[in-house]
Amino acid sequence: MKKIKLDIVGLSYSQTQSGAYALVLGEVGGKRRLPIIIGGFEAQAIAIEIEKMTPSRPLTHDLFKTFADTFHIKIDEVIIYNLLDGIFYAKLVCNDTHRITEIDARTSDAIALAVRFDASIYTYEFILSSAGIVIEGNDFVFLENIDNPVSETESKGATPSTNQPASSGNSSYSSLSDDELKETLGKALADEAYERAAKIRDEISRRKKSS
Repeated sequence: MKKIKLDIVGLSYSQTQSGAYALVLGEVGGKRRLPIIIGGFEAQAIAIEIEKMTPSRPLTHDLFKTFADTFHIKIDEVIIYNLLDGIFYAKLVCNDTHRITEIDARTSDAIALAVRFDASIYTYEFILSSAGIVIEGNDFVFLENIDNPVSETESKGATPSTNQPASSGNSSYSSLSDDELKETLGKALADEAYERAAKIRDEISRRKKSS
C-alpha cells in the first residue's frame, strides 16, 4: 500500500473539546489536511520541540529520545496506519542498525517523537479519503474552520461547543517590551509552564513578522 507523506501544518486550540488541541497534518504536495484532536500535554510536547524551547527538565518524550540515542536506536518514520471507529492508530518504525522493529503508539506520542528524531510522517490514502479535508491555498488551518475533526481517542462526530474563533491568549503580553518578553519566557520555562511559554513565543514571533 502506497504511503502518503505528511507535514505538520500547525496546532490550534480545540473548539470541540475543552482543554484539547487540534494537530493539523498536511499532505506533502497536495491540498488535503488531516486534523486530529490531541491532549494538552502532547500538544505542548510537540510545540516545544518545533519552537526549539529548552525545558528546565526533560519531558517524557525528551527522555525517550535520550534513552534511544544512548542505545543507538533511531526512529526512521511514523505511520498513521489505521482509522477505526474514529480513532487513529500509529506506529513507530525503529532501527538499531541490526533490525527494524515496528512499535504501536498513540498518534500524538508518535508525532511528538517524530519531531525529535526528525522522522518522516506517513499515512495511507484510505485515511486521507475518509478523515481528510481539502484546503484551497496555503493558509494555516485553524480548528474553527474544520467540521467534526477526528480525535485520537474519541470517535468522530463530536458536536462543536462554539463557533467563535479561539482566543490567541497572548494579549496580556502585547504591552511588554522585547526584553521583558524574553525574561518572562525564561521564567515560564523555569516554572515548566509550557502553555504560557508557547503564548509568549507566539507574541515574540508576531513581532518579528511585523517588524
